[in-house]
Amino acid sequence: MEDTVYKQLELVGSSADSIEAAVERAIARASTSVRDMRWFEVKSIRGGIDDNRIAEWQVTLTVAFALE
Repeated sequence: MEDTVYKQLELVGSSADSIEAAVERAIARASTSVRDMRWFEVKSIRGGIDDNRIAEWQVTLTVAFALE
């Protein structure tokens, strides 16, 4: 097995629909410029409230990608 070195970056995804959609949006956007992403870790979850209802989910996550 090959030894791999990873670089981590922090992303914040948002969605009006769900936590999962916020994570998926962040990873999808990062994939347009970051290659070989391997894993992610959710660091925090928060949301916006409008008129006493959840208006938006925001998820901060760390994404790791393998260095070439």
